[in-house]
Amino acid sequence: MRDTLLALAHFPKDKLDKVDTEAFLIAAKKCRGWVLTMTTAANSGHPGGSMSSMEMYLVTYAVSNLRRERVEETDRDYVVISHGHTAPAAYSALAYLGFFDPLELLGNFRRTGSPFQGHVERSVPGIDWGSGNLGQGLAAGVGYALAQKKRRGEGHVFVLMGDGEQTKGQVSEARRIAAKEGLDNVTALVDFNHIQISGFVEDVMPVQYKRLWEIDGWQVYECDGHDPSDIYSALRKAYEDDGPSVVFCNTVMGKGVSFMEGIPDYHGKALNKEQYLRAMEELGEDPSILEEALRVRRGPLPEGRRVSVSAPSIQTGHPFTYSRETKTDNRSAFGKALANIGELNYKEGSSSTPILVFDCDLASSVKVDEFANKCPEWFVETGIQEHATATVSGAASCGGVIALWADFGVFGLTEVYNQQRLNDINKTNLKLFLTHVGLDVGEDGMTHQCIDYCGLLRNLFGWKLTVPIDPNQTDRITRWALSEAGNICVAMGRSKVPILTREGEDTPFYGENYVFRYGAIDLIRDGRHASVFAMGHMVYRAVQARELLEKHGLSLRVYGVSCPLSIDEKAIEEAAELGPIFTFEDHHAGTGLGREIVSKVQSLGLRCRVKPLGVWRYGDSGPFDEVFEAMGLSSKALAECVLKELEK
Repeated sequence: MRDTLLALAHFPKDKLDKVDTEAFLIAAKKCRGWVLTMTTAANSGHPGGSMSSMEMYLVTYAVSNLRRERVEETDRDYVVISHGHTAPAAYSALAYLGFFDPLELLGNFRRTGSPFQGHVERSVPGIDWGSGNLGQGLAAGVGYALAQKKRRGEGHVFVLMGDGEQTKGQVSEARRIAAKEGLDNVTALVDFNHIQISGFVEDVMPVQYKRLWEIDGWQVYECDGHDPSDIYSALRKAYEDDGPSVVFCNTVMGKGVSFMEGIPDYHGKALNKEQYLRAMEELGEDPSILEEALRVRRGPLPEGRRVSVSAPSIQTGHPFTYSRETKTDNRSAFGKALANIGELNYKEGSSSTPILVFDCDLASSVKVDEFANKCPEWFVETGIQEHATATVSGAASCGGVIALWADFGVFGLTEVYNQQRLNDINKTNLKLFLTHVGLDVGEDGMTHQCIDYCGLLRNLFGWKLTVPIDPNQTDRITRWALSEAGNICVAMGRSKVPILTREGEDTPFYGENYVFRYGAIDLIRDGRHASVFAMGHMVYRAVQARELLEKHGLSLRVYGVSCPLSIDEKAIEEAAELGPIFTFEDHHAGTGLGREIVSKVQSLGLRCRVKPLGVWRYGDSGPFDEVFEAMGLSSKALAECVLKELEK
C-alpha cells in the first residue's frame, strides 16, 4: 500500500483510481489508530484536529517529491505545517510513508528528550518548519517558495493550515507577498473543520474565509477533505495553475470515531483507556499496540534529525577604508558594503547563491536602495508587513539562499520578537541589520528609540549580536555577517559617526589590517585610573570624555565593545585590576552592556566597583545630542561621573 502512495509524486495521473483511493483510506484508518495510540500513551496531545487533517497529510506528502532520502536536499518540494498541534497526524503520515519506524513514534511522542515533540519540529525527518504559534506557517512556506524561485529551482511548497488561524494578520501579510511575487509554486491547504479551542470558528471570530484569499490574489479551490480522490484532483489543479493557490478541505473534527466527531473538547484532550478501546474498535484497529507503545516509552530515546547551519558560499570582496576626514554614518557604510557584495555575486548569475535582501518600505532609510538598483532580481520589497517578513526571510534562509532583512530596530526586532524567536528555534540563517537603534533617532521620540535589543536577543540561544563602532568596522562586520553561519543581528544608529583613529595618529583604528573577530573587545585608548566599556557609536563619546579628564590629570582606559552578548573575560579582568569600571551605552542599563559587565564581574569573583551608565527611562523627542544630554549620556556627563567616582 505504501508504494502505491509513493508512486504519486508530482501527479502522474489525472485522477486517482479505485486502487489508489483504497490505499489512501486504509492508510488513513491505520494512521488514525496511531494518533490515538500515541496521544493516549503520552496522556497528552491534540487528537481531534489530527483526525480531521489525516487525508490532507497523506495526500500532500504523497504528491510531493519529499522522501526520506531527500530530506537534506535543497532543490525539492517542501511541506510546511502551520497548525503544528496536529503533529500526531503529520508524524503518523511520515511514519506510514517510511520516514521512520512507527513504533518508535508511538512510544516516544511528547516524551522528554524525544524528537517527536508536541508540536512539529525540524528534528523529525520530513518536517521542514517547526511551528506551534499559529499564523506563521504560510509566511514560512512563502519564504521557501521564494527561495526556490530565486534559485531557479523546480520545488513546490505545500502549506497545511487550520481554519482557526485564518483570522491572524500575518496570514494576510503572507498572502499578499506571495501574490506580489507571483509565487505559482506554493499551495496552501486549510483543514476546514469549523472548530477551535473555544468552540465553532463562526462564533469565535466570523470572517469570510475564502473571500479573504480571493481578494489577496489567490486561486481558491474546495474539496471533501476526507475523500483522497477529491483532495488529489483539487491539489493537481492548484499545482498546475499560474499563481498561488489554496484548497479548502471540508473536514470533521475527530473524524473516524463517532463520539469524537464534531466535538470541540477533543481539540486538545487525549482519550483515556476506556475511550481508547472504544475508538480503536470503531476504527477496526488493534488496541494491543498501546501496550507496545508503553513498553517502548520505557526504553532508550530515539535520535532525531540534526539540523545544521552552513556558512554561505559567497564573494565578500575587499573592505572599503574611510579616512579620518570622512563624514558618514554606520548605516551608509553598511549599504555601500552590501551593494558591493551584491554586485560581485550578481554578476555570476545562476552560478552564484542568490542574496535576497528584504525591505519593509524603508529602503532609503536603511540604505539598501543601492543594492536594489544594482541587484533588482534579488531585492524583495514586502511593504509595511514586518511580521510576515521576519518569517519569510527566516525560512528563505533555510531554502538555499542568503537572506538579509534590514529594518528599524523597533520594527525588525521589538515588534516581531516572537517571529525572531521561532527563527532561532528553526535554526535559520538570517542576517538582520537594524538601523535607528538606541537614542540616536532623537526627534522620532520614544516609540522609535530601540533601547531593548540586547535584552531581547540575550533571551534567545542562537542569535549573535554586533554593534559596530564606526563606519570602517561596520563595513568589515557586514562582510563577516554575510559569510558566517547562523542568525546574526547587526545594530546601528542613524547619525554620522567620526572615524576612529589610533591614538596620536590619523590611521583608522579599524583600517586595512583589521579583521573582525566575534567576541573581541578592542582597547581603544589605554589609561591608568579607571576603565570604561563603551558600546557601538558611544565609543567616540567615551574618547571625548577621556580628553576632558586629561585636563584633570586623570587617565581613562577606553574599551570598544561591538559584541555585547559575548564578552571577552580577559579584558574584564584587566580592567578590574586597574580600578573602577564604567559602562557607557544608549541602551536600557538593566538589560544591555552594563548588565553584562556586572554579571561578568560577579561570576569571575572580581572585586571592583562597576557603574553602568545607560538609558533609565524612555527618551525625549529632540535633536540627538540634546536627548543624550538629557539622559546623562553626553561625553561631559561621563567625564563628570568618572571624576566623582574617583574622588570617593
